[in-house]
Amino acid sequence: MNKRIRTALAAAVVAALTLGAVGCSGEKHASGGGPGGANPALANVGKAVGGTPVKGGTLTVLSNQDFTHLDPARNWVMNDMDFGTRLLYRTLVTYKAAPGTGGSELVPDLATDLGTSSNGARTWTFHLKQGITYEDGTPVTAQDIKYNVERSFSPDLPGGADYAARYLTGAEGYQGPEQGKHLDSILTPDDHTIVFELRKPFAEFPNATVMPTFAPVPKAQDTGPKYDNRPFSSGPYKVESYQRDKQLVLVRNTHWAPGTDPVRKAYPDRIVVTMGLKATQIDDRMIASQGADASAVSWGALRPESAPKVLPVAEVRSRLLAESTNCTDMVQMHTGRAPFTDVRVRQAMMYALDKDAVLTSSGGPAFNDPSTAYMPATLFGGKQPDTLKIPATGDIAKAKELLKQAGKPGGFETKMTVSTGDKGRAEAVQESLAKAGIKVTIETVDPSAFYAAIGDVKNRTDLVYSGWCPDYPSGSTFLPFVFDGRYIKDKGNSGNHSIFRDEATMKRMDEIAAMTDAKAADQAWQQLDGDILAKAPAIPVLVRRWPLVVGKNIAGAYGQTSFGGQIDYATIGLKNPSTSGN
Repeated sequence: MNKRIRTALAAAVVAALTLGAVGCSGEKHASGGGPGGANPALANVGKAVGGTPVKGGTLTVLSNQDFTHLDPARNWVMNDMDFGTRLLYRTLVTYKAAPGTGGSELVPDLATDLGTSSNGARTWTFHLKQGITYEDGTPVTAQDIKYNVERSFSPDLPGGADYAARYLTGAEGYQGPEQGKHLDSILTPDDHTIVFELRKPFAEFPNATVMPTFAPVPKAQDTGPKYDNRPFSSGPYKVESYQRDKQLVLVRNTHWAPGTDPVRKAYPDRIVVTMGLKATQIDDRMIASQGADASAVSWGALRPESAPKVLPVAEVRSRLLAESTNCTDMVQMHTGRAPFTDVRVRQAMMYALDKDAVLTSSGGPAFNDPSTAYMPATLFGGKQPDTLKIPATGDIAKAKELLKQAGKPGGFETKMTVSTGDKGRAEAVQESLAKAGIKVTIETVDPSAFYAAIGDVKNRTDLVYSGWCPDYPSGSTFLPFVFDGRYIKDKGNSGNHSIFRDEATMKRMDEIAAMTDAKAADQAWQQLDGDILAKAPAIPVLVRRWPLVVGKNIAGAYGQTSFGGQIDYATIGLKNPSTSGN
């Protein structure tokens, strides 16, 4: 799953960030105990803050950006997926509403159960609950789910999860339902039954049906690319108004049937997302928590520069969430273009990078861990291996030696695209690579347009600073999406931003995917991670936490690792709705 503040911090900021964090650069525990127990940033990890919400009032979300996509066929960015699937539309299966790793449990949503497999896990059948309707009172049908899966193949609707393309029989070359063409591998024998025929066994298929691709869209409401502006609700809220880059207002969907939905509590009457604010402004407003801001939450993570205003102040710190994103930040190199076609150049990049400098620019060890592998620690049983043994500060001499072997003794020039929110990290990357003679020009892109920019393979830069989050706890939802060359697209390319096409890697992926022993498969994915790392298509940099300060009037707020540490909108609300304003 794709995932989404600035320059290196002054010494005083670093000191504040690392307050009580001795030993915290190692493994963190969700409970906040063990190595992380002394870190004040982790006091609320695995907990909900503010008590139980009261129904009513207006929840405000303060944001410096617009959504990447709200169309469920295109929604595959972590925070957008959290927002869409918890508030606007339901999927066949979803995650339990619980803090931290407790929210990784699958529970039925539109479906009555987690699906039934047959034919050696090549056929999956789901039955829909009765009484689920859209915002106009019309029933949600199995045909509507089939239609949204099909429309996710449309070239006009890029960016969404591609599990359907990877697994459905007959999906090769399919271009969507616009010309009346449909996938025979999705059967709807009646309005409440949907059957998926897969071309290979996939025991984890229920995990894939959490994705917005498996939300319903009625054909009569489909407006193509414009559907992004007004998705038709099957969830507890519907769109009242949406001004791009300015404001989104959600109000209750009076046809939502809470009796069919044990996950979403829908406490607020209204949810207002205010966009276009400066990140500095958002942090200061959340820390002060005055007036209507007491009933607000932040869309983006707390900036490192703001941490000294939070950690030393007990009242503000009590409102801080800092769950792990469970996502790996990477510098991904275009392996199809010189000089990155040469593995020695890519390895030189790995040795030249000072991960400590990037970690400092990202908030220090209180909010980050340096990454020594591609997959996050959760997919290694809790701790990433360090197979390359490259110092966290880099090894410039080794980098220069590799560049000389590659015929680049004086280094070279290149460009890197980053989201505006990652500019500080990019500058730390730029500074450390320059020591080896690698001169990087940074190009920043607004977060809402970032994935479209780096997904244009022909016109993008050689380097991108991006990341990946596993959709569920399996290597199958990480390495194939980031490094399988068979799914690279010229436009709307997702995941494999290294444009890495390696036959041995792809063959091994297929072998692991065919394994029936889950433990053996886990070990094989872990081994493959190291094998790919040696070929250096991307540099793993760090795994972030997602620090958020919530308003004083917020209740039921917690971060959930299944959503990259983001607030779970399923259960958030207010302590006192009458003071929420708006």
